[in-house]
Amino acid sequence: MQRRRRADIAYATTAHGALGIWSLLIIVPFLWTVMSSLKSSSEILASPLAPPTTWRFDNYVRAWTTAGIGEFFFNTILVVGSALVIVMLLGAMCAYVLARFSFPGNRVIYYAMLISMSFPIFLAIVPLFFTLQNLGLLNTLPGLTVTYVAFALPFTVFFLYAFFESLPHDVYEAAKIDGAGEWRAFFSVMLPMAAPGMASVAILNFIGLWNQFMLPIVLNTKKENWVLTQGMSAFASSTGRSVDYGAMFAAVVMTIIPVLIVYIIFQRRLEGSVSQGTFR
Repeated sequence: MQRRRRADIAYATTAHGALGIWSLLIIVPFLWTVMSSLKSSSEILASPLAPPTTWRFDNYVRAWTTAGIGEFFFNTILVVGSALVIVMLLGAMCAYVLARFSFPGNRVIYYAMLISMSFPIFLAIVPLFFTLQNLGLLNTLPGLTVTYVAFALPFTVFFLYAFFESLPHDVYEAAKIDGAGEWRAFFSVMLPMAAPGMASVAILNFIGLWNQFMLPIVLNTKKENWVLTQGMSAFASSTGRSVDYGAMFAAVVMTIIPVLIVYIIFQRRLEGSVSQGTFR
């Protein structure tokens, strides 16, 4: 008994130590970025680790206006928000049908989704380029939105498939007995029951699409349609030695904040879905 207790203590100590180190690796660079966003470029270069002598909130104003982060931010919200709504709706419907109904080709479609997840994205860039060009959607926000939906759909279906498959059949049959059609049974009964999974995959999709760089850099080269990742890359590399580091760090903070807000809002849902997946 005592031996087992020592093993438990050693395991807990090791786990908490590893989590503590991991937390420091995440928190310290973030706090340093926030601190640097409130300093001038000369302060950052002279003493990178020292706190700011004067808090320079004008760095955020210059990043938002002069560097064009405000315009890129709006484009990113529009593209990622639209793509997220579409992919969550299509992904949930597709996963529901594949998980709950048997029909010829069911397995083929599901495994085609799985195989597409292993397809390297850079191999699809050239076909995507000419497809969007032929459709007149190259260098447009709708074209980038459609591409994001196609990019995130297989993972969404794969993630939600297990949730819909595990939902009890009794609830579905009770809804049908009460007179609900297939659409009402899905939107009013089955979809709310898969809410934890929906929230989890929404967070993962949002982070992946928000930080997407390769797709917009090739398929969206018109500057007025740039998203944040393109704007940040151009901002960091355009001015050489005269980089406005304070404004650049302020832009980085503004880029991170939406991701943190989304995670904080859906945190409980994410934890619930992980717990369900563990017990399943």
